[in-house]
Amino acid sequence: MDLVLRICDDLFLDKLWATVLPASAFLSSPLVRLVNGTSHLPTLPSDPKTWSHLISYIPHPPLPAELSSPSLAASALVSAWPRDYIPRQLISLFVLTLIGIHFLYFSVAGLSYKYIFNHDMMKHPRFLKNQVKQEIQLSLKAFPAMTIFTLPWFQGEVMGHSYLYDDISEYGWAYFVFSIGWFLLFTDFCIYWVHRWEHHPACYKWLHKPHHKWIIPSPFASHAFHPLDGYFQSIPYHLFIFLFPLHRTLYLGLFFFVNFWSILIHDSDMITGHPLEKVINGPAHHTLHHLYFTVNYGQYFTFADRMGHSYRQPASELDPMRQVKPAQKEASGKQQ
Repeated sequence: MDLVLRICDDLFLDKLWATVLPASAFLSSPLVRLVNGTSHLPTLPSDPKTWSHLISYIPHPPLPAELSSPSLAASALVSAWPRDYIPRQLISLFVLTLIGIHFLYFSVAGLSYKYIFNHDMMKHPRFLKNQVKQEIQLSLKAFPAMTIFTLPWFQGEVMGHSYLYDDISEYGWAYFVFSIGWFLLFTDFCIYWVHRWEHHPACYKWLHKPHHKWIIPSPFASHAFHPLDGYFQSIPYHLFIFLFPLHRTLYLGLFFFVNFWSILIHDSDMITGHPLEKVINGPAHHTLHHLYFTVNYGQYFTFADRMGHSYRQPASELDPMRQVKPAQKEASGKQQ
């Protein structure tokens, strides 16, 4: 997210912060003149009803020396909160993340719902009334809290405490390619155990059960869970870059892929018989997890489930669509 923040600062955030919290508004405050030692400066006329007056007592770091003149500050489009001011960074990260996850959720889940999800699955006897609406509502409730929980990790990135790097030559192309697989393997193994822990009776009911309300999930169920549930399962993604080097742009791409994959595996698809079925934990595997609860905890691969003896092989006879047709016949019989 440090890359996203830097790009957004360049594109529009510098101007936005300079408009919302202009440095010129603070030079007329007696408090600022006392802190900066500029009590000899003339006081700018201020109307108590103006925005400048309303914000003039908001905390901020000492203003730079080049803005000591009110006339210069007024002519320069500069914010009293510079880029490296932590409150500004946290607010920017919160808003950018919230906008980003909403856009990603509705765009990817919406496309998956329209073009991939089998709408006949909504006739399954265990597909709830108004389920899609409920999934979306729970997701929207979870996003703000999940974002707040994640902010310390993002702030650590921005402050340079991670092992993210920019120059591929620093570690070479071989490591760049290796890091993709290592990221997926590491996070998959960690998420397996986080996910399995969430099924423990001590925390399942209040933490993970809200997500298992969707026995037959739609793509909109991908983020429909308790905020702590979503946060705990995201920790391995954030932890990775504080343990291992990863290219900054690659990390951003993997971050989008993670959310894309989470949506993809919630389409209730049970296509079986493909060559990677025993290696890749795809939609069919995760559909079985929602149906049977204690199998296929993995995210991308099946190796952790095999090690933990929780793997269940997808099979056509387990396809929930097989229950849809009898339900349709029963419904049509009642209508007659």
